[in-house]
Amino acid sequence: MKAVIMAGGKGTRLRPLTQGMPKPMLKLLHRPTLEYIVELLASHGITDIAMTLCYLPETIRNHFGDGNNFGVNIQYLEEQVPLGTAGGVKQMDWFLDDTFVVMSGDGVMDFDLGEAIAAHRQGRALATILLKRVECPKGYGVVEVDDDGRIAKFVEKPRTWIEGISYLINTGVYILEPEVFDFIPQAIAYDFGKDLFPSLLQLGVPLCGFEANGYWSDVGTLQQYYQTQLDMVHGHVKVNLPDELKVADFA
Repeated sequence: MKAVIMAGGKGTRLRPLTQGMPKPMLKLLHRPTLEYIVELLASHGITDIAMTLCYLPETIRNHFGDGNNFGVNIQYLEEQVPLGTAGGVKQMDWFLDDTFVVMSGDGVMDFDLGEAIAAHRQGRALATILLKRVECPKGYGVVEVDDDGRIAKFVEKPRTWIEGISYLINTGVYILEPEVFDFIPQAIAYDFGKDLFPSLLQLGVPLCGFEANGYWSDVGTLQQYYQTQLDMVHGHVKVNLPDELKVADFA
């Protein structure tokens, strides 16, 4: 399989840490965030990777090169004008000729992608969205699924929620069929969560939701940046760390 990593973010909410640095290159325990994503894909045998770049693209290119040092093959697409998540990925349609994975390059997770891909194939959907169950959905897109795992409703970043009830949120990890490009307009800004998936749902196109087990953090704020590194050191995230950075899990 192939994968696309969306790595064009500026990370304005993480300034001054991202001043002059693309968000995916922000370091977590001495390694760029994007390295953990590449490593996760490679660990599942997904080694043909495309990266969509926009902000300071040369920083990412210079670090990863062709991907050989990381055990993968990397192609790049530089967006001169931001086209949104779906619009940017559509420009790689020539590369994505079979079932593929889309991930954000500015988060950390240890999801079992093999399990998610198997569920996608079993569901025979055009798209499968990996979901995470949380108590507070603030700032995230909420997804409702039916008993068969089909997506029934999207709620874009709800302003209110009920304490004591858990919600399924969109993690920004998608498993897609190449036919999805037929529904993405050419050369205009278009997002997966805000535009494409609600449109597909309205058209009656089958969409699946997969509740992923494991750790996930979008590292979107300074507080999350700090907490994510604590979680990594304490062993809450399955990532490769040097021995000197590991401590006993006392949580």
